Amino acid sequence: MRPRWLLNENFPMPSVKRLRATGWEVLAVAESAASAADPAVMALAREQGRWLATFDRDYGELVFRQGFAPPPLILLLRVQTYQPGEPAAWIEALYAEGQFLERHFHIFDGRTIRRRPFLGP
Repeated sequence: MRPRWLLNENFPMPSVKRLRATGWEVLAVAESAASAADPAVMALAREQGRWLATFDRDYGELVFRQGFAPPPLILLLRVQTYQPGEPAAWIEALYAEGQFLERHFHIFDGRTIRRRPFLGP
């Protein structure tokens, strides 16, 4: 069974629609909780057991420096320029390749992925 995603407000809508069209269960912050603060977004992902995808670097700060409890997985997309449908293609490809590990913070730069385990229980 594929994971459920929470896509942060900065996630492009063409990618949201593409993921839904290919059978992913996706909740988009832009549709359901626009302008929500990062801690609230992370709490929503955690409470619903969703993997969180974002372009916002603040989530690493929240988890590793401020000690906020993370959701099962965070994917930070650190890509400067891209077409609006590409983030969905990246998620699909990374998932198909088995690149995601729960209880890890993932950083994808468009070519490679790095992972850092969450601290604590």
